[in-house]
Amino acid sequence: MALRFFNTYTRQVEEFAPLDAAGRTVKMYTCGPTVYDHAHIGNFRAYLFEDLLQRHLELRNYTVQRVMNLTDVDDKTIRGCQTAGMPLADFTAPFKRAFFADLETLRIKRADYFPEATDQRHIDVMIDMIGTLIARNLAYQADDKSVYFRIKAFPDYGKLAHFNLDELQSTGRNRNDEYEKESVGDFALWKAWDEVDGDVRWESPWGSGRPGWHIECSAMATEILGPRLDIHCGGIDNIFPHHEAEIAQTEGVTGKQFVRYWLHCAHLLVDSQKMSKSLGNFHTLRDVLAKGYSGRETRYALLRVHYRAQLNFTWEGMEEARVALARIDSWLERLRVRAAEEENIEHPTSNIQPRRGEAFFDALDDDLNISAALGALFDIIRETNRALDEGTLSSTAAGAWLDWWKRVDSVLALTAAAAELPAEIAELTAARVRARLAQDWRKSDDMRDQLAALGWEVRDTKDGQKITRRSGA
Repeated sequence: MALRFFNTYTRQVEEFAPLDAAGRTVKMYTCGPTVYDHAHIGNFRAYLFEDLLQRHLELRNYTVQRVMNLTDVDDKTIRGCQTAGMPLADFTAPFKRAFFADLETLRIKRADYFPEATDQRHIDVMIDMIGTLIARNLAYQADDKSVYFRIKAFPDYGKLAHFNLDELQSTGRNRNDEYEKESVGDFALWKAWDEVDGDVRWESPWGSGRPGWHIECSAMATEILGPRLDIHCGGIDNIFPHHEAEIAQTEGVTGKQFVRYWLHCAHLLVDSQKMSKSLGNFHTLRDVLAKGYSGRETRYALLRVHYRAQLNFTWEGMEEARVALARIDSWLERLRVRAAEEENIEHPTSNIQPRRGEAFFDALDDDLNISAALGALFDIIRETNRALDEGTLSSTAAGAWLDWWKRVDSVLALTAAAAELPAEIAELTAARVRARLAQDWRKSDDMRDQLAALGWEVRDTKDGQKITRRSGA
């Protein structure tokens, strides 16, 4: 099956064909965090969808060149550093470090580049782009000395968001939105310095100031990846005004189509409500970890619903993620034990063959249908567990399924790390599985008691052994 994605720009599912003449390199830009605070789980829902996309492209033998920006200068970061009474770089630095730590916790692959908007090299590109837009009458400097993009001079403005320009209202994101513009929809490319900016300022042909939020991404994307991209991702809240503005200002400079495929993920809800600090349902990754959940449990919980469907985050859902991962862990352990056994008797041949596992990858080919892919995975787990129970799965077949899992896990990144299960505990649980396969129930019970004494609870289910750390242990 060919790869197919839903393109926000055309509102259609389209077959994927990269711009690369050889057809194997994919240029991808993903909007990163604004580093004024710790990223929340809604942000990471988007970053995980993008991680799934990159991993599946690579599984299908594409080379992905990915850029994820860090927005370290905007109204929020400036307000934050002013409130904290410290330079902008000092204020944003710990949030940048925390973001990269969170990526590691959630097993999100690092992009090839993480450009920072305050880097002078990128500022220079932003200034050059703004100069070109002014020269082409697509931008102007207003009486307040800020420079704005003239949206009425760009006929395609609004096509990504599919709206009528006559219905355009102020976005409210930037304080200059209402200030002395030709049109309410004109957005700031360069914001003139005023006293609330403090020391945050750069020199430009239009006076001292700082770049607008939108031009930052256009400059960093094109400087690193070139004038045309294969894929641009983000949350649906980025469609307007941010991505709409990116298209206008970038194509206004290059004269070329900026992005071939636009992919956006839906909002994350918490207990069926919009996440909000005022509602008390605002969670960072650190909040989830503090509840005793692991990074991979959080990864599974945020990844398991199709990216274009709303995901409702609940603590019950986190428990479901824990159970699902325990089921996978137990299945893998059973396969490892079976694969390690020598074939000294002839087994009936199981009809569960690894080629059936291609349904997992076919589902992801279809617009990253993770729900269908996980359904295929758990069908395989159920059927192979039954074959193991019946003694019809050979050690060779068990090894083949473990090889298949390596391909699956190159996309899902869910295998339990050794650090998540202490060596002593991992050895005991594996030995207990072997004891139960040998029907040595006394030895199995003894090992259950040993694990309990060490603070671990073991449950035997139809899907195999499940082990969890006791709360407080």
